[in-house]
Amino acid sequence: MREIVSTDKAPGAIGPYSQAIKTGGMLFCSGQIPIDPVTGEFVSNDVSEQTEQVLKNLSAVLEAGGSSLANVVKTTVFLADMSDFAAMNDVYGKYFGDSMPARATVQAARLPRDAKVEIDCIAIV
Repeated sequence: MREIVSTDKAPGAIGPYSQAIKTGGMLFCSGQIPIDPVTGEFVSNDVSEQTEQVLKNLSAVLEAGGSSLANVVKTTVFLADMSDFAAMNDVYGKYFGDSMPARATVQAARLPRDAKVEIDCIAIV
């Protein structure tokens, strides 16, 4: 059995996909980009501020699905430019603290709406 998870506290899907799917005690969150859910616009062009918004968006989706960042077991970070790794990593570390999930970080040729960062995750519910 699977359940579609959706919240207006994070940007709506900009394509034919769900914000998250809950199944078997797990929550699979689609990638989030740095869109402010109120304005529908990017928070800024700065990778640190973009990472912060991405993690706020993921937190909102996780909460809507009955989970939290503390229950994330795996993330994938997509960067438009790997030279932004340190700035992204500083913000990322503040959000995950001691409950660091497994992670892969890759440089993507292009991200949706030309974002500098996108992050998806898998969490325990």
